[in-house]
Amino acid sequence: MLKLHSIEEKHVFDLVTAGHFSIDLILSPKIASPKPTLGGSPTYASLAAKKLGAKVSVISKVGEDFRDEYVTWLSTSGVDLSGLKRVNGASTTSFILKYTKGGRKLQLRSRAPSINPEDIPDSMRAKAVHVAPIAGEVTPETINKLRNMTNILSLDPQGFVRQFDENGNVNLKKWEDPQVLGQIDVYKSSTNEIKKITGLTNLQSAMKKIHEYGAKIVMVTKGLRGSSLFFEGSFHDVPACKPRVVQDSTGAGDAFIGAFLAEYVQGKDALWCACVGSAAASYVTEGVGPAVFGDMEGIYERANKICVQGKP
Repeated sequence: MLKLHSIEEKHVFDLVTAGHFSIDLILSPKIASPKPTLGGSPTYASLAAKKLGAKVSVISKVGEDFRDEYVTWLSTSGVDLSGLKRVNGASTTSFILKYTKGGRKLQLRSRAPSINPEDIPDSMRAKAVHVAPIAGEVTPETINKLRNMTNILSLDPQGFVRQFDENGNVNLKKWEDPQVLGQIDVYKSSTNEIKKITGLTNLQSAMKKIHEYGAKIVMVTKGLRGSSLFFEGSFHDVPACKPRVVQDSTGAGDAFIGAFLAEYVQGKDALWCACVGSAAASYVTEGVGPAVFGDMEGIYERANKICVQGKP
């Protein structure tokens, strides 16, 4: 078994993603032979940001079933794993994702242990930290510590608004502890998630509500309908980039925010960053799992088609 990296010196990263890796079984009419696939926000966000030249790391926990080949592949792809812990006797978080014409259904098969403050290397620092739980694994105390290691704290709250029945089937629930939103600089979620969190059915009203908590930038991804942003008192719509072919949309939202933050930490305009996020997401949909991410040139080319001088 591979020994994971240990951290002994101060690291300053462009992006650190905190959340569980996942082993996904993706089922859809377009996938003839489903097989376990590496997933989770740390995978997609990190690799999308890395394609844009960002220095990336993760804070995550996995079980004994997390294959050595995953560790090797992530490392050779440029993802620092000094914040990854493999827990003896535990299983890696795992989902079944079933896509139909009616949408996507999720079923949780296993869950790795929670990520606690002591799991964060004290010496780790980042220009941006993206908190991205998928099964409620990031504690509020952990977010407090993450806040202190960065100037830009980003959140995808999906794992906080998921509830699981006795068979692991996933449905949305009300978030019982949304005070975390007061610490966030950048917020990204789906339309259904932001409406569930705020209790508001009007999207713009919901986005304003998140902004009132303290987020400087509020983003909602809407699949093939692009994304909406609210910042500096104004709403903006960013079109979706058209992929050459759509094989699997798993991870597209995570690639979006990873690419967005990779550009944003360089001081670039938020609208341009969202266009780059849209471009990165379009590449991910062209393969199954984390198979296709494009390169910097291709991502920028697609972004420029929908974004002229930062204005879609």
